[in-house]
Amino acid sequence: MTDFIQLIISGMATGCIYALAALGFTLLWQASGTINFATGEFVMLPAFSMLAFQSLGIGLLPSFFLTLIVATLVLGWGFKRAIVDPMRKFGVMPLVVATIGLAMVMRSGVQLTFGAQALPFENLFGYEVFNIAGVHVSASDLGSLIITLVVVLGLQAFLQRTVTGRAMQAVAQNTESAQVLGIKVNRMILYTFAINAILASLAALLVAPIYLAKFDMGITLGLKAFLAAIIGGFSNSRGALLGGLIIGVSENLAGAYVSSAYKDGVALVLFLFVILFKPNGLLGVATERKV
Repeated sequence: MTDFIQLIISGMATGCIYALAALGFTLLWQASGTINFATGEFVMLPAFSMLAFQSLGIGLLPSFFLTLIVATLVLGWGFKRAIVDPMRKFGVMPLVVATIGLAMVMRSGVQLTFGAQALPFENLFGYEVFNIAGVHVSASDLGSLIITLVVVLGLQAFLQRTVTGRAMQAVAQNTESAQVLGIKVNRMILYTFAINAILASLAALLVAPIYLAKFDMGITLGLKAFLAAIIGGFSNSRGALLGGLIIGVSENLAGAYVSSAYKDGVALVLFLFVILFKPNGLLGVATERKV
């Protein structure tokens, strides 16, 4: 039983990382109808940004906050202005293709700059392991769980209880009506892209110590995040958390009790099951987006 509980906890910690990246999918889709298949690379790039700052003698946390600024400018404002704004008028599919191309460029650029080898990354929470009622829980797992819950709950409170959050939701539901009400649509969409960049940087801080910083680390992470967003429901940001947790826990249990060879296929099986019986996701509802 203790082994089972440990698997659940570590799976939830991994699922939290998937959830942070999946939140990026759901937020961008709700706000601007954008599906960003470079999401995994949006997590990979901040990881290498933090390593670059640390190579200059800057500590981990200062490097993280500097990376937040860079990510907001490059992955938030820059991505919106250079890729999304010019491509939105052509529809969803050309934008999807553009983000896939962007992901390839980002991977190649990081590989040329930092090399193909996996680089070690400092763990924010250290490597201490706690014994709680016979269950061994790492500080990293606890930290990931706590940070993700705080971020998701804080984001929900921001969207539902602040004027800016309600304005962002109004833009997501009906762009024309939001403009008539005097809401600055472009500004609200820009805020969403900035939040997405911050979430990606936070996911990088949590995932890089576990899987190491490597130029192709975003491929699997991006796929798992996309599947988590679909499983939870693209129209509900809380669904990203649910989908991420389900995938993380299921992978751990399958790896321990079935075979580690099937671990990476669990997310796809869950996706197929959910899409067949609940196409809108577990928490999603059918919506008609008006632009």
